[in-house]
Amino acid sequence: MSSEPNPRGVAPAYDEAEKGTLDKVYPVEKKPLSFPSDEKKDLFPNEKKEVAVFNAPQVKKDPYMAQKGKKKPVSKLILIKLWYNTYRKLFTITFSINMIMFGFAVSGHWPYATKFAGAFAVANFNVSILMRNEIFGRCLYLIVNTLFAKWPPLWWRLGCTSVLQHLGGIHSGCAVSGIIWLTYKVVNTYRNHINENNAILVIGLLTNVAVIVTAVSAFPWVRNTHHNVFERHHRFVGWTALFLTWAFTIMGDIYDTVNRQWIPDGRHLVRQQDFWYVMGMTTWIVLPWICTREVPVDIELPSPKVAIVRFRRGMQQGLLGRISRSAVKEYHAFGIISEGPHAKYHYLICGVQGDFTRSLVNDPPRTLWTRELKFAGVSNTSTLYKRGIRICTGTGIGAALSTCIQSPYWCVYLIWIGSDQEKTFGPTISGLIHRHIGPERLLLWDSKVRGGRPDTMKILKEVYHSWQAEVVFITSNYIGNSEMMQGCKEAGIPCFGTLWDFVSTRTLLWL
Repeated sequence: MSSEPNPRGVAPAYDEAEKGTLDKVYPVEKKPLSFPSDEKKDLFPNEKKEVAVFNAPQVKKDPYMAQKGKKKPVSKLILIKLWYNTYRKLFTITFSINMIMFGFAVSGHWPYATKFAGAFAVANFNVSILMRNEIFGRCLYLIVNTLFAKWPPLWWRLGCTSVLQHLGGIHSGCAVSGIIWLTYKVVNTYRNHINENNAILVIGLLTNVAVIVTAVSAFPWVRNTHHNVFERHHRFVGWTALFLTWAFTIMGDIYDTVNRQWIPDGRHLVRQQDFWYVMGMTTWIVLPWICTREVPVDIELPSPKVAIVRFRRGMQQGLLGRISRSAVKEYHAFGIISEGPHAKYHYLICGVQGDFTRSLVNDPPRTLWTRELKFAGVSNTSTLYKRGIRICTGTGIGAALSTCIQSPYWCVYLIWIGSDQEKTFGPTISGLIHRHIGPERLLLWDSKVRGGRPDTMKILKEVYHSWQAEVVFITSNYIGNSEMMQGCKEAGIPCFGTLWDFVSTRTLLWL
């Protein structure tokens, strides 16, 4: 690349050496964006040929084109199974256990829980934050992928993937339970206000309010429709709640309600369980931020709809990265594309959907803030399976491509649905696709050229049985994800899709 400064920060065209890994050059062989007829025939042996009727002209139809018309209603049982997923099951288990204990406490049958309600609160917050800690998550994925790759029964491996993907159920279950325990603690403190110090009463109330605001800002509707509101309140009010929790815990531990005086005894303080729970909370919150760095980036703009952000160093498959223009706010997560841990670069495909991604196109930066330690996504568990299918639409290819590139012996089948793939994503992403994924493992469905969207379930079913796949990973928008998940469930195909934790009006009508 030229060493001359670029005033707009836009990366020049990539030369051949930059497209490869390390110093090795891989020539990009231009291949068609969809199956030639002979390859398609080999992959889909059950495809029916059109037969001319009498002397009518033969009209060649694409057997995999989606048919227009009213769709078959999905059974309520399938919708209930999809709604009551592992996330909600883990939430139910976590919350139910806490509420059983809480019931014994408020009924007077467990005085210990009443006396140490604050410890129960911060213990729940400790586990809740741990479940979202990126380092802890990476360790869990590493352990599972190392111990259970390919050899256990399929139901066990599917269960491992499901639990890892839905750890948020424990996160939210413990968070809600912690708020209930904290409220119980504050109420008991106010009941005993005669013997309590006024400062403790005020700090306790402020802590409770801050924790509730932090939780409400993370409700699915707020998080998905007002991302910046969610991030500002969940992060900054959450940090405020942490400081208040420290104050409430320390003040409560060193104040003697019998003698109504402060006893600042450090040895007594460190013997209290709630002190160490809050210490754990603080550790899990601080650790990921230690890995935050401002790093140089190159941005390729193949089209007005997409920015391809290039970072130095390679990555393993199935990871996601958060990027921001600021050190502490407005972080957005994208799937990472890389040829492997020893590659020179990794890439993020940022589709223009909001102010942040639009700014990457209109005003490309030279540096971005990111966490050097990336967090794992569901694709990271692809090593558990012998064969699988990866299907994605639009910019979802960013979350799927690394798995397909780095797993040549795992029969990944990449199905991508969109229009003008080469023009939209440019030569860099197209080169990665055609260089590493053979036509027998690839279907790029151009909806503009084909004249419409495909019948994804027809393709999925045939490819699933043809490849003898064990699992399907789906990355799509809400509607596409729902339709494919419903179709796979009805067909008995194990599948994992994008997590959309809000329910559409249409789904509610079905229920």
